[in-house]
Amino acid sequence: MEYQYPIDPHWSTDEIIDVVKFFEQVEMGYEKGIEREVFLSSYRRFKEIVPSKSEEKKICDEFEETSGYSTYRLVKKMKDAEVGKRIKMSQK
Repeated sequence: MEYQYPIDPHWSTDEIIDVVKFFEQVEMGYEKGIEREVFLSSYRRFKEIVPSKSEEKKICDEFEETSGYSTYRLVKKMKDAEVGKRIKMSQK
């Protein structure tokens, strides 16, 4: 799929890399499946970079609009899943 990730120009290079990794893991959660702990670790790092709920919603909505993948739905499912579980989301 060809689209751009939502990036804030004020982020450092390391922060941009970590945010892109997070969105890649969201993609993985929809396309192939991903381990709960791996995903939640990436989400925690994303929240360190984007601590504001409103900013998170804005960025994740931009990502969903271009990719079709709901970060919100995947995070919710991962938080509710059992430890050690591998999750694969179904498309809408």
